Amino acid sequence: MSDQEAKPAKKPKVPRQKMPEQDPIERAHNFYEVALGYENDLALLEASRCLNCKKPSCMKGCPVEVDIPDFVTLVKAGDMIGAAWKIKEKNSLPRIAGRVCPQESQCESKCVVGAKGKNEPCAIGRLERYVADYAAIHGDGKLPELPKPTGLKVGIVGSGPAGLTMAGALIKKGVAVTVFEALHELGGVLVYGIPEFRLPKAIVRAEVDELRKMGVEFKTNWVIGRIETVDDLLEKRKFDGVFIGSGAGAPLFLKIPGENLNGVYSANEFLTRANLMKAYMFPQADTPVAKGRRVVVFGGGNVAMDSARTSLRLGAEEVTIVYRRTMAELPARAEEVHHAVEEGVKFELLSAPLEIIGNEAGWAVGLKLQKMQLGEPDASGRRRPEPIPGAIYEKECDTIIVSIGNAANPLVPSTTKNLETNKWGNIVADLETGKTSKGRVWAGGDIVTGAATVILAMGAGRKAALSMIDTFGI
Repeated sequence: MSDQEAKPAKKPKVPRQKMPEQDPIERAHNFYEVALGYENDLALLEASRCLNCKKPSCMKGCPVEVDIPDFVTLVKAGDMIGAAWKIKEKNSLPRIAGRVCPQESQCESKCVVGAKGKNEPCAIGRLERYVADYAAIHGDGKLPELPKPTGLKVGIVGSGPAGLTMAGALIKKGVAVTVFEALHELGGVLVYGIPEFRLPKAIVRAEVDELRKMGVEFKTNWVIGRIETVDDLLEKRKFDGVFIGSGAGAPLFLKIPGENLNGVYSANEFLTRANLMKAYMFPQADTPVAKGRRVVVFGGGNVAMDSARTSLRLGAEEVTIVYRRTMAELPARAEEVHHAVEEGVKFELLSAPLEIIGNEAGWAVGLKLQKMQLGEPDASGRRRPEPIPGAIYEKECDTIIVSIGNAANPLVPSTTKNLETNKWGNIVADLETGKTSKGRVWAGGDIVTGAATVILAMGAGRKAALSMIDTFGI
């Protein structure tokens, strides 16, 4: 009998500590952060729930391989700065990951505490957020001790989570790094896709600034594929390697009648206007966006939740998510769905859009919808939605946001010689190393996998960085 079997870990008596939040009625009308973060006493209580397992499994669920047991142990000891440094050994963006990573399906899903009886897992993500914020406020501003420059230099296409993670990993190894960003602000999907109330942009800027202080060079308004190509970076700029982390920013549509009407947005455009361009501050920020009275969002993922909740904050009287399955099949994080429901978002389930109805002036005024029922499971393992014959109805609305996914932007792949892509336009790359069919070129994140989570993109950036480090022999 093993020690673990002979001496089973005691179940924690302390319950999982709730995250303090803004009141739902108040927050539905502002863009301030919903989750307010732990205070010190809550963080210590939550950390006390960790069992200090002899064989911890939580790290197996972390795409960037953070040493979770060690950082939680430091929290227990009250060393919040030390805990933050421990996380930063593997994760250069802990304030971001602590807010938007779906820990419930990753590290926390492997937590032994959560596997014991009716206990909930340790709130690893909330602790990560707390110590990272604490270090940003109370730390001395010290940077990691960097090695002597190796003389190697790498170009990174895209400043999203994959590119920023790679930049942090390489600069710590003495590699000179230049990040090329097509937009005017750094952060990729972190600044244009995720709303302020989930991820304040000041936090993204602070994480980027730390990388800049470490020596990472950033070039904004620099469209690779137009100003320069990947081949230019390799041949003219003499980069030793290039990483493509340009994301998947081409929106998909349903191709139903009426999608070209005024008042119909892709979630990409809608959220970019609201997040990056601050449309909610119009006219101070000169980026108008239609503030619908009755808004309908197609889709059930995190982006759909973000679009619906943003619409509420822009003043919509009624916001409805139309989804062709049930609540049980929603792909969005349970926390985001919970917040949406609390704030007043409605759900029109087992319904699929057939047509967007317009008026003579060319504006959307309603929808034609098909009632659905669930049949046998499809390739995703979820029960396939099937139309109920004759069950068609109409719904009044004036704004529609299409949030059914994204495809790869073809610009970088189409302008790069000898770079293999698949039938969807994604770059073909080894998922463990990021290596592509083109020598000295790596790729990772949504441009390879299609639209996924921030933390999976960060994991891809880290794996590609480790592959580069191994290839360069440093």
